[in-house]
Amino acid sequence: MRAALCRSYGGPEVVEVTDIDAPALGPGQVRVHIHVGAVNFPDVLVMANTYQVSVPLPFVPGSEYAGVVADVANDVAGLAPGDRVFGSVIVGAFAEEAVVAAGSLNRTPDAIDDRTAAAFGVAYKTAYHVLRSVASLQPGDELVVLGAGGGVGSAAAGAKRLIDHRAGDLRQALRDALPDGSDVVVDPVGGDLAEPALRSLRYGGRFVTIGYASGTIPRIPLNLVLLKGVAVLGFQFGTFAVHHPKEMARNDREVLDLLVAGKAAPLIGAVFDLEESAAALRHVAEGRAVGKVLVQVAPA
Repeated sequence: MRAALCRSYGGPEVVEVTDIDAPALGPGQVRVHIHVGAVNFPDVLVMANTYQVSVPLPFVPGSEYAGVVADVANDVAGLAPGDRVFGSVIVGAFAEEAVVAAGSLNRTPDAIDDRTAAAFGVAYKTAYHVLRSVASLQPGDELVVLGAGGGVGSAAAGAKRLIDHRAGDLRQALRDALPDGSDVVVDPVGGDLAEPALRSLRYGGRFVTIGYASGTIPRIPLNLVLLKGVAVLGFQFGTFAVHHPKEMARNDREVLDLLVAGKAAPLIGAVFDLEESAAALRHVAEGRAVGKVLVQVAPA
């Protein structure tokens, strides 16, 4: 099968698209013919071996996909060849086939195409879990979303005001936009943007860190937390699922209902062919992505 392959750690340029053997099917697993993959910033970190999980070489990058079930292990119930599915993995999505745990798959609703399904899962589930369960966003709250042009940012932001942080002082711009302060900050960027966003919070606000697309983990002066009485919170899929399984299942159902109802619509900013996997990863690594960046694995 054709697949993007990392034989060494490094930037997107280490990716080679080549023919490899299809992975074997084991107990509790499902083989998926992948139609579309989606790039997430952690894919870049995994390739550079700077993510919190180190993946042994060689591996196929890509952590999100949509496609159709090709085969299931004998002990798998509820899924059959021909079922349309989408899901996420640590690695393996930028290939014609992937073998994944049956429990990691979601059925793709009939009304949703593969590109939308591939672009939806990680970004919208992250945004929904963060806003509903971690930040406890309430009607009337003022929300600041950093990196609003990216996948998670565009999913979280129903923006009334837009601020270009490159155009001037972000701290002053947030003061001008929200003179009474913000209630919640959602930060998938980190770096130099985190502290001025934290300073924008009014007393008792909530700051949620969910990633570091800037490439830099920020160092927050704790005196700001003390003086403002704010809560600094974090969200990561794996730990949230372990500690809050029922809440995660409820949120997943609710956000999927929003997708089917047309109230959630992933923004797809760019589509690359499988042979262009390195370019797709570079597009995200350099911060040029608007919405989700997809890799079209099977012919559209």
